[in-house]
Amino acid sequence: MNGKLLKDALCSAAVTIEQNRKKIDELNVYPVPDGDTGTNMSMTMTAARRALSVLPEDASVGEVAEKAASAMLRGARGNSGVILSLLFRGFAKGLAETEDAQGQDIANAVEIGVQAAYKSVMKPTEGTILTVARMGAQQAQVTARENNDPVAVWEEICRAAAEALANTPEQLPILKKAGVVDAGGKGLLTIWEAMLAVFHGETPAEPVQEIRRKPETIAIGREDLEEEIKFTYCTEFIVEKKKDCPDPFKLRAYLETIGDCVVVVDDDEIIKVHVHTDNPGKALQKALEFGQFVNEPKPKIENMRIQHAGRIREAHNAAQDETYVRAEPEKQFGFVAVAAGDGLEAMFRDLGADCVVRGGQTMNPSTEDILRAIHATPAKNVFVLPNNKNIIMAAEQAVSLADRNVCVLQTRTIPQGLSALMAFDDSLDAEGNRIAMTRAFEKVQTGQITFAARDSELEGHRIRQGEVLALENGKLAFTDKDLNHAAYKLTKKLVHSETGFITVTYGENVEEATAEQLYERLQEKFGEKAEVMLVNGGQPVYYYIIAAE
Repeated sequence: MNGKLLKDALCSAAVTIEQNRKKIDELNVYPVPDGDTGTNMSMTMTAARRALSVLPEDASVGEVAEKAASAMLRGARGNSGVILSLLFRGFAKGLAETEDAQGQDIANAVEIGVQAAYKSVMKPTEGTILTVARMGAQQAQVTARENNDPVAVWEEICRAAAEALANTPEQLPILKKAGVVDAGGKGLLTIWEAMLAVFHGETPAEPVQEIRRKPETIAIGREDLEEEIKFTYCTEFIVEKKKDCPDPFKLRAYLETIGDCVVVVDDDEIIKVHVHTDNPGKALQKALEFGQFVNEPKPKIENMRIQHAGRIREAHNAAQDETYVRAEPEKQFGFVAVAAGDGLEAMFRDLGADCVVRGGQTMNPSTEDILRAIHATPAKNVFVLPNNKNIIMAAEQAVSLADRNVCVLQTRTIPQGLSALMAFDDSLDAEGNRIAMTRAFEKVQTGQITFAARDSELEGHRIRQGEVLALENGKLAFTDKDLNHAAYKLTKKLVHSETGFITVTYGENVEEATAEQLYERLQEKFGEKAEVMLVNGGQPVYYYIIAAE
């Protein structure tokens, strides 16, 4: 397999998934209007196709893979797009400096990609894109040992992946009940099979035309559910690697046996580590096997009460290309927030956000969008507030690409982002603010009122398209027929004895008079114990966003 063949295969795959994205979108079973898997994976692959279009025809396999992976990393949108980019990033590492690839080269590269994708997800869920990729990689190794023909290996990758995809409903009851296979797995198989067609000699697919559309997002319902975090100490440090440093992934593997929320970033000279554990001393001791601690920044160990770790419109992106002008760091701290709606954007700016990336539910910004905003923020330390669980992974990918220190806070809702920003204290250093801002947003109870995008059955609720959905801290609480009744009922669930502030932000599809009626009812019920505020956020998707603090 030479570089031109791989290039043609990748470009054809990008076109093919674009042509099939709606079918993949329809496989999503989560009723919340969350955007779609096929769309995000298509936009991620399209970034690779555009980058490959300027690559010389005589480029090697390694150069083609690296060019595609780099573009996908920056263009990744949503959780599915980020996982896809990581699969191909590992694939590129496996083919580095390879002129022409044999079957074993391909098998090894696919396996490295699968390992990278699994490592990116703290608690991998089987029956998803990860399972489909893993089964394909395992079969590739078996085949390559018997037949070193790269096309034969790729055939078996696709065959095994197809079998794994067909089995996903048996692994995830929500898929079986809906009568569908996993959307992310289907997207990956679509890409791999399109590549196989080119390897077999078929003419690469060509786009009918360049389609400009707003980017949309995906929610993998299984992975996005909040879970209780068990470990107490947030431990962070940087190790300067010794000459014969072991594989840093061994450090990560060990840390995952004593804690969670593990992040190990391997650079050429250093290893950056973040872990939540009950045994920070063991984490530090293990790290000494890989090198020595640097003096600045010093290792940090903080007792955290609770940690929740971890899902742009393209036309607007074009405007951002001009709006986000690169700025040299001049001040100590800066902020990038993700939000949609004129009112919400104004609120973040009023609280000190340097850049607001337009996006959120159904509008996932890419890693490149977030990176551009980071570089337009004139600060040495930039805090990023994703404000959506489906944007956190894309934001975290920007950390290693930035030319300044970046901290991605795990804010999953708009109220959490606002609370974090209000907790900033310029008398503290970056680490002190990370802790203070995290503690602040973790105390926020968030309610969201939206609509069912499709018929579904979830957590015992039979849901019909168009019904009002009430989400309590990201989880479906109940359904309703009446918008204001649902908002009032949800607020009652969020408010507790220590609640002092209730903020209701109404969206672009709610009339001011309707919002005022809800405000008056909440004021009558809670006005004596809490301050009730009504804000015109202008946000799409969510009729109401409710914060109880």
